[in-house]
Amino acid sequence: MAWLGFFAVAFSLGSPVIHAREAREIGDRTEVWLVTYAPGEIYWQRFGHNAIWIRDSGLGLDHVFNFGFFDFEQESFFLRFLQGRLLYFSAAVPAEREFAQYIDENRSIRAQRLDMTPAQALSLADYLVNEVQPENRDYLYDYFWNNCSTRVRDALDAVLGSALKEAFDPYPAEQNMREITRRLTVADYWLYLGLELGMGASVDQPISRWDEFFIPGLLADGMAQLPDAPGSYDHGVVLEDVMLYTSTQPEPPSHPEQWWPQYLLLSAGLLALALALSRMVRLVQPLHLARLWLLVSGLLGIAVFYLGFMTDHDAAGNNLNLAVCNPLWILCWMGRKFLRSIAWLVLGCGALAVVMMLLPPHQYTADVLALVLPLNVVSALVLLRTGR
Repeated sequence: MAWLGFFAVAFSLGSPVIHAREAREIGDRTEVWLVTYAPGEIYWQRFGHNAIWIRDSGLGLDHVFNFGFFDFEQESFFLRFLQGRLLYFSAAVPAEREFAQYIDENRSIRAQRLDMTPAQALSLADYLVNEVQPENRDYLYDYFWNNCSTRVRDALDAVLGSALKEAFDPYPAEQNMREITRRLTVADYWLYLGLELGMGASVDQPISRWDEFFIPGLLADGMAQLPDAPGSYDHGVVLEDVMLYTSTQPEPPSHPEQWWPQYLLLSAGLLALALALSRMVRLVQPLHLARLWLLVSGLLGIAVFYLGFMTDHDAAGNNLNLAVCNPLWILCWMGRKFLRSIAWLVLGCGALAVVMMLLPPHQYTADVLALVLPLNVVSALVLLRTGR
């Protein structure tokens, strides 16, 4: 059984040796906790994290199982990241060590003790131990559908007899995946902009409350609301809900903020700077600046096209941002005979992008359009004037 592997892991981490006859008693006195860590300051910490804490003071077991580890040293790390094939792995870490790390990062720690029968606790722990074995620990990560939180969610749902999915899957979430992503990344300017540019229409579709549990904090809230599950008594699944550590960092906003006015202001500032440069520096001509911007926009379009059509990033598919960041814009560097054609194409696609905001698949593009569209339009007008 996987328990044998768990005992070996526990011993290697400093826990006492556990005999086979003691294993029969472990389910009767094991505490199972859902641990939720608040978002941090580094970009990969913006969505928070969670884990399952298995605790048995009688046997000296006190380990946190989570699915959120990755290794920069893995083979072809950046290529796998670009292709959407990044490997994450699960591991068991002594609770004291793990909690100390998150406290050092000034990230709040919320712990919820779950009401489980001995059989449920044993089944869950057996599954977790099996998952941290070297031959099983790796998995293909997906930011929305197969991440650290969805794996914790699925493990808990399995031992609760699908009570979690049955309780929340029929009901719509208040926010879709893009809105959740926007509000959690609003404090990181470039991360926010990069995600808004790279995510396609699939993340704008309605989701269920079950789906929204890809965010650890939302899973914790859902567990607190979960009615009695099979094996529960006359109360909910959560027996205790405590804060082990409270961070001094501000909480993320509960709803996405409207950032498009700031991006529009940035676009206006860039246009003003371009105008000033063209008037103050004789060698800097409006045509040069227009073609330079369309080159930048075209290179961004290549990245958007690559993510949407040549990788496994499902969230990047069907991306309407290609209407304003398009690889075809680079053709303006092929000679003056292309200038007018590219200019009209830029203007036509820009108009289409505005119309598509009101039509299915209803992708939210306001932030990208506010930044890119004014620059595209002015650049296209410069090309038309030069070509004429």
